[in-house]
Amino acid sequence: MISFKRLDHVQICIPAGREDEARAFYGGVLGLNEIPKPAALIPNGGLWFQVADIQLHIGTENELNRSKRHPAFEVADLKAAREHLERHGVQLKEEIQIPGQERFSFIDPFGNRVELLEKL
Repeated sequence: MISFKRLDHVQICIPAGREDEARAFYGGVLGLNEIPKPAALIPNGGLWFQVADIQLHIGTENELNRSKRHPAFEVADLKAAREHLERHGVQLKEEIQIPGQERFSFIDPFGNRVELLEKL
């Protein structure tokens, strides 16, 4: 049996060479704090952000395939998050609601799905 402690990080992907655009969206629009990557990984491209007590790793690859892969982040005020994203022109997608929480998702500029949720 594996005893999991917490989610450490989530990795999503962007096309190679678009780190500045990712920095503008994740650091600027979403307001996440960028953290340094280990020196050994810098040649691979991409960037990392801190999200509460986990990390979001954004890697680069030449071909992106859409799937159901996504990070889901719990937020304190889903309504405020929704309004903020709408002000920045981010298109939201309503999700099937689950008892005990409200949620929605959006697609970042690179085709990655991101879910935000608030526990009730």
